Amino acid sequence: MMIRITSYKLSGLAGAIALFLGATTSSAQSQEKSVHLKISLFVPPAHPLVPSAKEWAESLKKASGGSITATIFPAEQLGKAFDQYDMASNGIADVALVSPGYQPGRFPIINAAQLPFMVANAEGGSAAVDEWYRKYAPREMSDTHFCMAFVHDPGTLHSRKKIVLPGDVRGLKVRPAQQAIGELITTLGGTNIQASAPESRDALERGVADAITFPWNSIFLFGIDKVAKHTLDVPLYTTSYTWSLNKAAYDRASPQQKRAIDEHCTAQWAVKISHAWTVFEEEGRQKMRKASGHEITELTPDQLKQWQDAAAPLRTNWANSVRAKGFDPDEVLAELKQKLSDRKATY
Repeated sequence: MMIRITSYKLSGLAGAIALFLGATTSSAQSQEKSVHLKISLFVPPAHPLVPSAKEWAESLKKASGGSITATIFPAEQLGKAFDQYDMASNGIADVALVSPGYQPGRFPIINAAQLPFMVANAEGGSAAVDEWYRKYAPREMSDTHFCMAFVHDPGTLHSRKKIVLPGDVRGLKVRPAQQAIGELITTLGGTNIQASAPESRDALERGVADAITFPWNSIFLFGIDKVAKHTLDVPLYTTSYTWSLNKAAYDRASPQQKRAIDEHCTAQWAVKISHAWTVFEEEGRQKMRKASGHEITELTPDQLKQWQDAAAPLRTNWANSVRAKGFDPDEVLAELKQKLSDRKATY
């Protein structure tokens, strides 16, 4: 006997299967064990990274079917800026914004992205640094689960008195943004003053520091513009950051939840999470030019070359520190430069 199956019946069967699979997926998601992440940021609530972190968390919640939720803790609520990596490592935070440059000597490889005159812009730079560092993060940051890396828009030198040439730094007390800039200050005869971003204004107001390296608009966000009235108009450096996860928190997640996390730990998300900050800092240039009582110093080609020449020895120091960790600095740097070139972010 021949059995005929009409297209109508096939359509109904397909619909039933789809409903069954949808119900099964929904049921599986509803049975997922809930995961709640503590996200630690050392920047204040008004910083662009805070809403970006919330966007990341909301997207992760949706992708996990609601099983992964998060709470954002800005302004060093869970711990100091210098301690963010260890907080992610020991579980004080499940996710942390880490500034590797706050711990000199500990993370030499990623410091390549922080060398002066290395990264020209944050948009392409963030994608390039993330793609490049994924190869090295499992070894250099083995205590945590690497999610992504990004950089801020190029920062510069802001000071209480006018600085034009590298020799003007001699004798000054400078708060550096990260390790490479700290080495530059020492090379130029200055003294490094260690202070996190939230502590910087106080250091300048009390005369503990004479100058600071900082992005353009963050000067206003942290109130540093009230003290530092002179700015050098040059893209001197960028600071690299990582979005680092606690290993145990990641390992506790189900395969489906890990997939959702992995989909939110990409170069695309590195650009996305830092985009608002990039725009914010870019706007600071125009804001600084219009600000009353501020002087911006533009460099001639010869003056710029003097700064570049002064920074050149830092690459040798960096190479030695990377070699001491068992890596080939020429290979590491060549890979970074290629990624930056691919993303049109080479200085």
